[in-house]
Amino acid sequence: MVTGSTLARRALGREMKRLRESIGMSQSAAGRVIGVSQQTIGRMEEGQPTKVSDLYVNTLCDSYRATDDERVILLGLAGEVRTSQKSGGGWWRAYADEMRVGFDHYLSLEAAAGNLVSWKVTIVPGLLQTAEYRRAVAWAETPAASTENIERRVEMMARRQARLDEELTVDIILWEAVLRDPIGGPAVMAGQLRRLVDVGERPNITLRVVPFDGARQRGFGSLVGSFVLLEFPKLPATGLSEPPVVYVEEWAGDLYLEREAEVRRYRDAFTEIGRVALSPDASRQFISAVAKEYTA
Repeated sequence: MVTGSTLARRALGREMKRLRESIGMSQSAAGRVIGVSQQTIGRMEEGQPTKVSDLYVNTLCDSYRATDDERVILLGLAGEVRTSQKSGGGWWRAYADEMRVGFDHYLSLEAAAGNLVSWKVTIVPGLLQTAEYRRAVAWAETPAASTENIERRVEMMARRQARLDEELTVDIILWEAVLRDPIGGPAVMAGQLRRLVDVGERPNITLRVVPFDGARQRGFGSLVGSFVLLEFPKLPATGLSEPPVVYVEEWAGDLYLEREAEVRRYRDAFTEIGRVALSPDASRQFISAVAKEYTA
């Protein structure tokens, strides 16, 4: 699996921040050590793209009184960042004009994830959409877009779905409302639901449905709202594990939640929602039945 530079940058930033805070040094003081601004140190610690040279890392390690083992780990992470950047970055950069601001960050996390857990109360997840369904969603989002722009979004979706043929494992629960919202019309929905039945049979994909009755009986998924929980493999250069991230997509902006308590709350919510979800086999039968309603 190619994790790219995102996870390495995040891990490097987190470790640099830990070492700086362990000696009580401010970001501005750390910046003076290597001749950069406080903002640059902040960007480095937040895992944002910025220059990370071995000289910077070694000099900061000296000031932070890092151990030899800590220095080796940080230099390994810095090297991993640079190696990934030399490859030209993620494939999604070619589609920057076709995505909303900031979504490239989510794509970099999705591309690096080893496990994805998601609860959806509206819209079929992009990883499982058909081309026809994606077109209908794209036209609804931006009615004035050109056909070329729309087709680029469909192409981008297909590139994302290539992860399903790799090591990514997926556990998705859909509220029945996702199946009942006639996006694109009956023919498009029938094809989309047949696609869900097919992908639900893959060994790396678990797909379940919470019917309206189940939601009324016990579920609170509509209150929780849609979310994605991303878990990551160990970084190849250092063996470090990157903490999971919860992604919450909003109309006015996206949220990335990383604190342990926040992640645990969403993980527990997913478990509770799963208690009222149909089994994978029963879910495929349920989806097939709804698909037939669209063709009746």
